[in-house]
Amino acid sequence: MKVGFVGVGRMGANMARRLNDVGEQIVAIYDTHAQAAEAVASELSAPACATLEDVTAKSDVVFTVVTDDAAMLEIFDDRDDSLLDGAEGKIFINCATISPGVHIDIADRARRRGASAIEACMASSIPQARNGTLYLMCAGDRDAFERVRPLLEKLAASIRYVGRSGEAAKVKALVNMLMNINTAGLAEALGLGHALGLDIEMLREVFAQTGAASRVLETDGADMQMREHETYFSAEHAAKDSGIALALADEAGLVLPLARATKAQYDRMVALGIGGLDKSGIAELTFQGRATER
Repeated sequence: MKVGFVGVGRMGANMARRLNDVGEQIVAIYDTHAQAAEAVASELSAPACATLEDVTAKSDVVFTVVTDDAAMLEIFDDRDDSLLDGAEGKIFINCATISPGVHIDIADRARRRGASAIEACMASSIPQARNGTLYLMCAGDRDAFERVRPLLEKLAASIRYVGRSGEAAKVKALVNMLMNINTAGLAEALGLGHALGLDIEMLREVFAQTGAASRVLETDGADMQMREHETYFSAEHAAKDSGIALALADEAGLVLPLARATKAQYDRMVALGIGGLDKSGIAELTFQGRATER
């Protein structure tokens, strides 16, 4: 299959690199930041496209890895340059964490143009994208999913098909909501331990051997202690994704106080100008004596 990419930020670029490494034919690269597209295209000896229509024309399969609902709707907009132009027979693999309703809308738009769209939501980060060990939650057109499954298997250590359009996006929203809550809770526990004069290294070791253990402790605990917040999943994205989950809760008539309080913390990071830090940067709000105003 001839493969195109729309959105070559940290995740999209590394997915493209991975597929190129394993011999897939990358035929089109597009990003709203033309310099980013040109850099990745040059690295992979692939064309950088000036239009979305050109991406579709060159590709059999197009991966989209964009930031939010608005960006997703824009690249599939019927009224302007669009991936839907000349889309008959094409398959779109949409990887962004966006609202389930938008995934459903995009799948409907693709279907009307004779194309197929599936979700391939990622519960992993940059190293996994580069190494082909992503965890993918997929949904949408089952036949299209099976056609591209061999391609997805070159990107993922594990693939879970969860159902019709929108279902993978719901699962991903809950994954990120819970991850964000765990991250905020860890920051508060370590911050309180620091305020009480406890040895944070010891505290992390105790957490790891008790009911306080978590994947977030493994990935973020040392970073919170050492104030090393290199961005793998930004606070801005954490705020967005918790917002998606809260919108789903509102639709279901549920009150989720922990999720809402967590989103407020990440919104606060954005307001303070540190939303570009990794989600572990939430510890800057909880440790005494840190530079961030509290």
